[in-house]
Amino acid sequence: MLLHKGETLFRQGEAGPLYRIKSGLLKIVRIHEDGNPVLVNIIVPGETIPHHSLISPKEYYGTAIALMTCEIETLPAQEWYAKLQREPQTCLEIAMLLESKLRMMQQRIDQLTQITPADKLAKLQTWFEAYIAPARLTDLLTQEEIGQFIGLRRETVNRLLRAQAGNRAALQARDDNKR
Repeated sequence: MLLHKGETLFRQGEAGPLYRIKSGLLKIVRIHEDGNPVLVNIIVPGETIPHHSLISPKEYYGTAIALMTCEIETLPAQEWYAKLQREPQTCLEIAMLLESKLRMMQQRIDQLTQITPADKLAKLQTWFEAYIAPARLTDLLTQEEIGQFIGLRRETVNRLLRAQAGNRAALQARDDNKR
């Protein structure tokens, strides 16, 4: 199945199948009781989601929204859980998938524990480049979402992005002058 940018794969609180992301990126947004959305996760190619339902079924924790066009394989829940019963080797595959996700979350923790806000943003940009180059982080996430993801206020993200743009312009002008 193809899911285009901005389209919803599933909604928080619903129950249904699992999905394997073949290409593209999804964001998982959790809507709090006050109606405010919070970006809680980014899903990358190769992941099977929802993670918390890989061994036993549970309602979706958040809403999955495509950040770009995604190719997604639907894994019907009943077939998935029956396969786990028939093929214990699949549990090892799930453990490896969860290990990979834990490593990704460790990288995210590293991003959150950087000393300066600029370092937090730079680490997130570097991580995203592996999946979206030549696009930029701001092509996919709002400043508010970037801030939520790395623990900064939107205003701080805005200031940092403006400073980066100014630095890029200064470097470009210097390079142009050398020619």
